[in-house]
Amino acid sequence: MLCCWSGGPLTAQTEVNASSPLWNEPSAGVAVSALEPDRASRQPKPAVVDSVEPGSIGAELGFEPGDQLLSINGIRPRDLIDYRYLCVDEELQLEICDADGVHHQVALEKDADDGLGLAFTEALFDGLRQCNNHCPFCFIDQQPSGRRDSLYLKDDDYRLSFLYGSYLTLTNLTDADWDRIASQRLSPLFVSVHATEPQLRSRLLKNPRAGLLMEQIAWFAERDLQIHAQVVVCPGLNDGEALTRTLTDLSRFAGGDWPAVLSAAVVPVGLTRFRPADDGLVPVNRACAAAVIASVEARQLEFQRMLGTRFAWLSDEWYLMADRPLPPRPDYEDLPQQENGVGSIRAFLESLDQATQDLPPRVEMPCRSSWVVGRIVDCALQSVADRLNAVEGVSFQLIGLPSPYWGQEQVVTGLLTGQDLLDGLEGRDLGDQLLLPSVMLRQGQPVFLDDMTLDELRERLPVPVRVVHGAADIVASALRSVGKTP
Repeated sequence: MLCCWSGGPLTAQTEVNASSPLWNEPSAGVAVSALEPDRASRQPKPAVVDSVEPGSIGAELGFEPGDQLLSINGIRPRDLIDYRYLCVDEELQLEICDADGVHHQVALEKDADDGLGLAFTEALFDGLRQCNNHCPFCFIDQQPSGRRDSLYLKDDDYRLSFLYGSYLTLTNLTDADWDRIASQRLSPLFVSVHATEPQLRSRLLKNPRAGLLMEQIAWFAERDLQIHAQVVVCPGLNDGEALTRTLTDLSRFAGGDWPAVLSAAVVPVGLTRFRPADDGLVPVNRACAAAVIASVEARQLEFQRMLGTRFAWLSDEWYLMADRPLPPRPDYEDLPQQENGVGSIRAFLESLDQATQDLPPRVEMPCRSSWVVGRIVDCALQSVADRLNAVEGVSFQLIGLPSPYWGQEQVVTGLLTGQDLLDGLEGRDLGDQLLLPSVMLRQGQPVFLDDMTLDELRERLPVPVRVVHGAADIVASALRSVGKTP
């Protein structure tokens, strides 16, 4: 690698703007340079370095946390996608502002597949694209006021969908966004469909642009781009015949060697006690869950015959709410929407089965542990607790809690708040330690959804709290004596 580092003022950079009409037709959008910025977008802020991989090119260049990457080859990256795209070039000209405010220019040569080894504080350097819909079932709007600002951000950003699998509706994209998706091959994206019938989808999202969905999916198909689809079922609105139509419509783009729609996930609407009383929504009950299961499983058989795949899957919550066993692991195929709760519990049980396969007959030092989960999953996990309790010296208590905070009796583990834990665990004998699933905490930060911190919880509970990160960690924690709490 050859490089040159010099201090001094930044050189002027020229930016070419894409000019094209707003999205009107399914075939709209002429390919433009993949890195041309959208005329209407905000000027990107510098990319702030969070960490530097040891031994990387960035480490050799002297990058440190807090340094700001201003441009690459004269172009300000809008986000992590641009950064990765630009770093493919073998010759790079970097403009940097260090933590002391000194500007530097760095020229280097490298192999095309070599990255710089930099991680940034944010994935988006020009801000989050927020949702322009007004769905009555939006979980963001079903929260109490006064919590941290990040809880009220309505992510509808196609770039986060590509990077991390978050869902978007496609209603806020400009023509330049569509151009960029095609030019940079941002695929697959994850799309909240809810309904394919134009008028129904427009009513559900309260946005007339929502009715363009099928034309937009055709746009993906024409360019060999792909999506994963999601349907949030609201009883009485988009279930029954509407759900059947939605899955059938989506399946028309699922055939061939390069399907435009890779999978469809069907998930139940989540309603909290903070939603408006007159929103017209009703919660999913056991009878509704059973009906949806019957409908979707019938479609799965049809899709299997026509497409060679089940194509549409139900999230695990449906089976738990209907008090039915989860499908066997092979039914989920390659788990295309595991992060959306489709097969996630089945996969977790599989991991727990492996982790408890070779348990010792006894432990040297007795250990009494409690493991807290959402009430909707406790029955499915009880067999694991029974296996651990068969080990001499191990006492393992599985506790399934409701969420008074959200007003939900049957709740998934990730929605339990700090106050839910305090209320549900009060007066219980928790043994020597409490095992707390990491999914309850904000990623990277020890904070619950109600803004209670992990330290605050620890101060108010009578036993050490150990955060566990997966099946192997849970089993190992149950078998070892309590030491220093991590």
